[in-house]
Amino acid sequence: MIGWNTSHGWRLRVRVLIGVLAFAIVAGLIGWLKQDYLREQVRQLVTIRPFMETQVRPYVLTAAAERALKPGNSFKECANDCPEMVVVPAGEFIMGSPANEKGRFLESPQHTVAIARPFAVSKFEVTFDEWDACVAYGDCEPRVSDGGWGRGRRPVINVTWDDAQRYVAWLSRMTGKPYRLLSEAEWEHAARAGSDKPYSWGDEIGKGNANCNVCGSEWDNIQTAPVGSFAANQFGLHDMHGNVWEWVEDCFNSSYEGAPNDGSAWTAGSDCPRRTIRGGSWHYDPEGVRSASRRGVSVSRFDDLGFRVGRTLSPKS
Repeated sequence: MIGWNTSHGWRLRVRVLIGVLAFAIVAGLIGWLKQDYLREQVRQLVTIRPFMETQVRPYVLTAAAERALKPGNSFKECANDCPEMVVVPAGEFIMGSPANEKGRFLESPQHTVAIARPFAVSKFEVTFDEWDACVAYGDCEPRVSDGGWGRGRRPVINVTWDDAQRYVAWLSRMTGKPYRLLSEAEWEHAARAGSDKPYSWGDEIGKGNANCNVCGSEWDNIQTAPVGSFAANQFGLHDMHGNVWEWVEDCFNSSYEGAPNDGSAWTAGSDCPRRTIRGGSWHYDPEGVRSASRRGVSVSRFDDLGFRVGRTLSPKS
């Protein structure tokens, strides 16, 4: 009986000790989680909300101002470091490229797309200045590399499709307005700017019109250029050809068979591990920066891949 009692008591003490340790671990974990929660609440109150109330919300378009917008008008819904937006007109265009267009790749069949309402597109590719504002006052990835080329007014690079989605979600929260990525059809409509030629300015790349390989700029096949280094197209948008590829909303489809014809994003019944990118980049040849040029990539980071934002506009009535 003495041996049994001794053994039983020892086991009891072990169970009690295990229980105490488990309680301590759980309590510590809860405390750690609460610490992170409390830290985030403080950040919301001390940093993010004052930024939103002083630097963003006073600049957001009123309903009347939004209804008054016309194609070609521009607006900016913050004091600093958010995209300047340009109103792009509604309209029809032929999406894709004809069979004889040099460099054509996965751009058929050509089809008519009718976009019923104007929408807004960022005048430039999203910059590091704009990205870093989201890092400071939102939840954007802080470790996005600039490749050693500098930040500021250079287009943000090394961002995934998910990173781009976090950025537009942050803009939407800050402004209360529907910021988003463009659909592929919207992107091509904006890039063509009314032209049916390979480039918005004509049949040939020319010299000094874009940042791409052998395109006649100081950045060709070397690195990104500061946004706005080249003339805008007829819609008032810069760098739709070259500089960096741009994420769009669509899943990638290798053919336009069955593509929407209303300008909406094509996200159903396709290979969504690969998303569509448009516009070519600083190290692509001229054929790769045509208005119709497109590729599908996984949600990876590359030093020639960034994005541009869109915004849905309220209807006139």
